[in-house]
Amino acid sequence: MFVDTLQFLIKTLSGLFVLVLLLRFYLQVAHAPFKHPLCQFVMAATNFVVLPARKLIPAVRSYDTATMLLAWLVSLLANILMLLLGSLPEVFAFPQVWVALALLSLLEVFKQSLTLLMGAVIVQAVMSWVNPYNPIAPVLDSLTRPFLRPFRRFVVGGVDLSPLVLLLIIQVIMMLPVRWLEAGFLTQLKVVIQ
Repeated sequence: MFVDTLQFLIKTLSGLFVLVLLLRFYLQVAHAPFKHPLCQFVMAATNFVVLPARKLIPAVRSYDTATMLLAWLVSLLANILMLLLGSLPEVFAFPQVWVALALLSLLEVFKQSLTLLMGAVIVQAVMSWVNPYNPIAPVLDSLTRPFLRPFRRFVVGGVDLSPLVLLLIIQVIMMLPVRWLEAGFLTQLKVVIQ
């Protein structure tokens, strides 16, 4: 019971922090307006770890690789803690465990990125109907525009269906290749642990 609660807290808190780190990364890539309160919050919540990491990890082109690497490391640390709580520490002697954990963490960061994009598309679609002049609209637009642009031609009867097409594609990606890869990595971990 205590272990389950601890695992829940680790998974939830690490997942939220990874989400905020990814949001910071994608807001920078999208050149979002950083004067917005959401952007200010994201920067303030992650500066304590990102700024020192930037001194060690250089940017690649204009991409903040330190932030992306930190998201992966937080996910990896959470997976290591989850495995420690659920099994014996001897399993870490096997290199396959480290490889599987690293790949599983990378996959989780990818899933979080897809979830973030899906959430931004849904909120933007709802806001466009309810309150299109909401102050968060430019931030959402900067996040979703590169992904929605290829599907903008799907306009039926004056209704833009590009968010629906993008959401459908994201769901298919999460259901097929992502779930298949995740099952493979988890199976590899179970084989080594048993």
